[in-house]
Amino acid sequence: MLIKIMTLFLIAMAVLAIFAKYWVPAAKRRVIRGRGRCSACGRPRIGPGPCPCGKTPKS
Repeated sequence: MLIKIMTLFLIAMAVLAIFAKYWVPAAKRRVIRGRGRCSACGRPRIGPGPCPCGKTPKS
């Protein structure tokens, strides 16, 4: 009985991992795309302030 429960649990975890593999990356792309990158150095921009590189970003 314990082996059957463990097997079902592992199968359920595998199905969740396969499902998450295809859905989570799409959500991350939406978040990263909205922030943008510095056009001068290419670093990700976090927040509304200037980039720490100190260069003037290209328009």
